[in-house]
Amino acid sequence: MNTEMEAVDKEVAANPNMPSNFIENIINEDIKTEKYGKRVHTRFPPEPNGYLHIGHAKSICLNFGLALKYGGKCNLRFDDTNPTKEDVEYVDSIQEDIKWLGFDWEDRKFYASDYFEKIYEVTIELIKKGKAYVCDLSAEEMRQYRGTLTEPGKESPYRNRSVEENLDLFEKMRAGEFAEGSRVLRAKIDMASPNINMRDPVLYRIIRIKHHRTGDEWCIYPMYDYAHPISDSLEGVTHSICTLEFEDHRPLYDWTLASLGIYQSQQIEFARLNLTNTIMSKRYLRRLVEEGYVSGWDDPRMPTISGLRRRGYTPESIRDFCDRIGVAKSNSTVDVALLEHCIREDLNTKVARVMAVLKPLKLVIDNYPEGQVEELVAENNPENPEMGSRTIPFSREIYIEQDDFMENPPKKYFRLTPGAEVRLKNAYLVKCEQVVKDEQTGEILEVHCTYDPDTKSGSGTVSRKVKGVLHWVSAAHAVKAEVRLYDYLMKTEEQKEEEKESRDFIDSLNPNSIEVLKNCLVEPSIKTAQAGSRFQFLRNGYFVMDRDSTADMLVFNRIVSLKDSWAKMEKK
Repeated sequence: MNTEMEAVDKEVAANPNMPSNFIENIINEDIKTEKYGKRVHTRFPPEPNGYLHIGHAKSICLNFGLALKYGGKCNLRFDDTNPTKEDVEYVDSIQEDIKWLGFDWEDRKFYASDYFEKIYEVTIELIKKGKAYVCDLSAEEMRQYRGTLTEPGKESPYRNRSVEENLDLFEKMRAGEFAEGSRVLRAKIDMASPNINMRDPVLYRIIRIKHHRTGDEWCIYPMYDYAHPISDSLEGVTHSICTLEFEDHRPLYDWTLASLGIYQSQQIEFARLNLTNTIMSKRYLRRLVEEGYVSGWDDPRMPTISGLRRRGYTPESIRDFCDRIGVAKSNSTVDVALLEHCIREDLNTKVARVMAVLKPLKLVIDNYPEGQVEELVAENNPENPEMGSRTIPFSREIYIEQDDFMENPPKKYFRLTPGAEVRLKNAYLVKCEQVVKDEQTGEILEVHCTYDPDTKSGSGTVSRKVKGVLHWVSAAHAVKAEVRLYDYLMKTEEQKEEEKESRDFIDSLNPNSIEVLKNCLVEPSIKTAQAGSRFQFLRNGYFVMDRDSTADMLVFNRIVSLKDSWAKMEKK
């Protein structure tokens, strides 16, 4: 098999349904005209100042997926040009997330800091060409000089310094002779440009803080908009794919490469991912962590990849989601129900069905032999017979869900009620005969039933049918568990991202985004499961065992409920 076909096969494995999009159309045309000698070379350039989120997953799938599809390459490059916010913790987490999603940068892991010396050298040439100058204006003065969307900016009084003076000042900036914030290096472009990004943007600033890789070697750092195109050029990137907010920055990208006279990569913008009930601004996610609104970057309520992983999402489901939403040129908001639909579809045939009682109510079968224990056979997954079966213990005392019993039920309530008969899943038909209550509070303590021994599931002797089927666990054999039920972190659904960020988004946090149930019981078959194991708790949803589990107390996070609103919308 040739290299190109192997790449396509890999891409199919990583992104099985990746549809054609406008970026592919551009690449196809570039290959046809041999613009880059039929090469396709992309990159994923995260800033190591926080954990990646689901929006980054879309970019990861796109950049690595395109490289795989076209038999090309994709670099991982950390944009570490701002040491005030960067940390090795974030570098490590980013690498873990990309690998978990199923992608590999092979030997192409780079840092913008790898190129600091080279960027400095080409900047000297830019100054010599009269296209950059050292400016002494303060940040506030620069804002005043910049102008507005309707009014041109004013030229800095330092704009016409001589090449010699600019070279001398820039060298002194590097040597650490000036205070932080006292001077910057700016591009000399056009203060009257309708694009504010072209009004003599800052190329370098002075930052006196230790860098996580270069230490104290540098005290001047290039801006992202300047370092990015140079880094792309040095790496031979053909298609530099960015989110839509960088569209207005593309003229600066092109100006930088053209002015330096170096290899010209091509910037292409696509719409970022906006998700209902979700905040995806990294600085706001950082605030949630630092101010204690969540337990950490991997809190299962967070839209971070690590949070989704701990929540129980699979890499396959996230790649499927990214494929389904596609790549567009204009921003839109995706319903989070689609993401939930993808994980349900992925887990449906993969995970075992087990019984767990989240809010236990004791049920005593009065006519069942005391001390007797039966091992009943239960199918692991009716959607996947190859997963086989297991045995579960059945005894005189069991637990059912509190919600599965009502003394005075409404119409069309088909669960257990006084005098009514229901089936216990994989077991027998039982009939409610008596209710035991707390004399003072009226709380129901126990439900007493009788069973029909001739109605055992799978025995072939069932003589009648009932509408209600309840899950249960044996009281003597059940395993204690803590279950965490998660809701959306944001209570607003349709609020646009920019609106969330225009005011204190903390006001939109859902105060009921987590419910912790402490007294849950699960069947003993999953007692020895490992953290990360996923199950469908019958009638309750999909769950994953959390790393907080101990030998005495299993802990489960609900991944998603069984109700699939997206599937219903698709059918309509």
